[in-house]
Amino acid sequence: PPSPLQPPGLPLGPCRAFSNNKVLVELDESSGVATMKFKSPPVNSLSLDFLTEFCISLEKLENDRACRGVIFTSAVPKIFSSGLDITEMCGKSTEHYAEFWRAVQEMWLRLYGSNMVTVSAVNGSSPAGGCLIALSCDYRIMVENPKFSIGLNEAQLGIVAPFWFKDTFVNVVGHRVAERSLQLGSLHPAPEAQRLGLVDELVPEEKLQEKAVAVMAQWLALPDHARQLTKSMMRKAVLDRLVAHREEDIQNFISFISKESIQKSLRMYMEMLKKKK
Repeated sequence: PPSPLQPPGLPLGPCRAFSNNKVLVELDESSGVATMKFKSPPVNSLSLDFLTEFCISLEKLENDRACRGVIFTSAVPKIFSSGLDITEMCGKSTEHYAEFWRAVQEMWLRLYGSNMVTVSAVNGSSPAGGCLIALSCDYRIMVENPKFSIGLNEAQLGIVAPFWFKDTFVNVVGHRVAERSLQLGSLHPAPEAQRLGLVDELVPEEKLQEKAVAVMAQWLALPDHARQLTKSMMRKAVLDRLVAHREEDIQNFISFISKESIQKSLRMYMEMLKKKK
């Protein structure tokens, strides 16, 4: 079947696919655009395995001369990504927490600092770490369904979004909106998310892929080097801040997540999720 990325009427370019278990990647070599689909049911949670596959896939595309842009979307209905996998943060060893957190940092450093044009096609709810993935892209398109929401809701779980989550959020929506939304751990329904500038535009679900392709074409119409240098200029200070404090950030995460009170609220949250099922 023709790739959904291919505009009708154009000859099909060679489409290279490589997929791991949880992340499916297709690269359309004629347009230079890859699609990365999250396929880790039930909710695309960011487990250590998922994060590792995500980083490897992104690095492969980054090193591929044929690839200039990536569209991120979900292969799981109604959910983009539910964020960090809580089972990775519950009742595990210090070494495990360190390894997990380093993988979360790595994902963000690679995505936020990517040389490619990155577009999120948010086709479902996107709390916490899922929201971070979208925030880290150059452009966000979301399905106009008020049932789908997006936001950094860590405060609701009794945990705190790290400084680099916060910096990324502030850079998208501005200080005041970020401050209120982070303190309340708000999840914003799609229409409100667009009003706040958290997503750039809303489209009907059946138009999402087509819109993402059109936006990508608009960004790719510019010379890569000028766009890349501009992106780096805009984002470098935020990226450098994590790179400079990476080990300290890991230690902070470990000491925070190891607290009995935090473990308890995570266990309660997991119980609540089980009951919901």
